[in-house]
Amino acid sequence: MKRKGLLLIATLLTAVSLIVAGCAGENAKSAGGKIVVGSKNFNENIILGEMLAQLIEAKTDLQVERKLNLGGTLVCFNALKNGDLDLYPDYTGTGLMAILKQPVETDPDKVYNYVQEQYNKKFKLKWLKPFGFNNTYAIAVPRETAEKYNLEKVSDLVPLAGNMVFGAEQEFFNRPDGYDGLVKTYGLKFKNTKSFETALKYQATAQGKIDVTDAFSTDGELITYDLKILEDDKKFFPPYFCTAVVRMDTLEKYPELEDTLNMLAGQISDEEMQQLNYQVAEKGRDAKEVVREFLENKGII
Repeated sequence: MKRKGLLLIATLLTAVSLIVAGCAGENAKSAGGKIVVGSKNFNENIILGEMLAQLIEAKTDLQVERKLNLGGTLVCFNALKNGDLDLYPDYTGTGLMAILKQPVETDPDKVYNYVQEQYNKKFKLKWLKPFGFNNTYAIAVPRETAEKYNLEKVSDLVPLAGNMVFGAEQEFFNRPDGYDGLVKTYGLKFKNTKSFETALKYQATAQGKIDVTDAFSTDGELITYDLKILEDDKKFFPPYFCTAVVRMDTLEKYPELEDTLNMLAGQISDEEMQQLNYQVAEKGRDAKEVVREFLENKGII
């Protein structure tokens, strides 16, 4: 009986020690802290927010709270500034013009250095190293049209524009870095212009209702509708390089975070971002799965 009693006590002690160890492990993870990752309310930004979240989870002991699809630029920026977010992905051109209210600038280094300096000083926010791709405006034509007329750059449209219809969303016709500036810079005179909803302009191009359209250089629809981007040979469009914008007090509190997030520096080309967008927006795949696959294939996680 005495031996059985000792065995029972030993078993109980083992069980208790396992429970305590498990709790300690959970507490250790909790002690690592929590990072709130946000994103804007469009496909590409949601994908990038998920990518930042998965990278933090894979490479640190920090817990991640996701606030993806939060809203537009100002919603996310104010949430970051007010401490409701620790970080979210944004674009240098957006920071320059939408937040800092500066005029168009086409030099990528000047834009990055300016937004970095101003965000550090005014908002205590830091831009990390760019991911690599430039999601700027671009001019696109059906690949069939490009091959027929040997179109490689926007300047190649000049002798043809008089017989072409240009279509875009209304915002492009209203922006300083949009239609008016484009035709003035290149000396283009299109036969006509038409305004569409963003999704419908791609369909209109495929249906032959318009010949030329604006696009974002990483749009997945460029693959779906087989459109070719023409080189902006006069460097009209401003740069929109993307990276994580992070609260400086968060980086001070969790110094491992900056090196972790900078593992994405230079890792995503225009074509790769276009393909990620295509997989989620056009093929309907789950963003978490697409992101995990990308990070694993790159050897990042």
